[in-house]
Amino acid sequence: MTSLADLGPLAQLRAGRLTLRLTQLVVGVALYGVSLGMMIRAALGVAPWDMLHLGLTQRLPLDLAAAVMLTSVVVMLGWIPLREKPGIGTIVNTLVVGPSADLSLHVIPSPTMLVARLALLVGGVLLCALASAMYIGAQFGRGPRDGLMTGLVRRTGLSMRLVRTSIEASVVVLGLLLGGPLGLGTVLFAVGIGPLTQWMLPAWIVALAPREETVAC
Repeated sequence: MTSLADLGPLAQLRAGRLTLRLTQLVVGVALYGVSLGMMIRAALGVAPWDMLHLGLTQRLPLDLAAAVMLTSVVVMLGWIPLREKPGIGTIVNTLVVGPSADLSLHVIPSPTMLVARLALLVGGVLLCALASAMYIGAQFGRGPRDGLMTGLVRRTGLSMRLVRTSIEASVVVLGLLLGGPLGLGTVLFAVGIGPLTQWMLPAWIVALAPREETVAC
């Protein structure tokens, strides 16, 4: 499997196959937002971070897009003491996921039948895994929340599983306090998103140009 590179913003732009990678990044991030809208419309519980986003929309005069973007900015402030550096993907993630999710809520209907809601939920989780594999595989760096996780892993020496579980458990508690919806979807997302993304990722990793070629670009 082609490995993922850890590059700064300028190196990401010089790493070759720019049109393919940028297209995959933007489409992946946009689909990520659509997947969030699908899970919200299923009304069976949402991902931990979306519990927080929806809780914020109930407590503050924000729509979903604004809540997602605000959370992304606040999380990125936590990168500063961790010495994480944002990449192109970080910025695109911050700017696109929220509006994409908000737009999807205006398009996707709210089903009433349980079978349809379950289908929408499962489809949302699957699409989220695909979207994650696409934007990660484009090799433009981490999203705001992923960067918080990897930064804590690097600075604390703890396992990624422990750090991710701790972050998402804290987010669930905060989301509950704000009134975010906890349900089957929260559990399904927590159990399925990691393995599904890992399974799909190899097919979407774009091989970068060799180092000597990137210097000549």
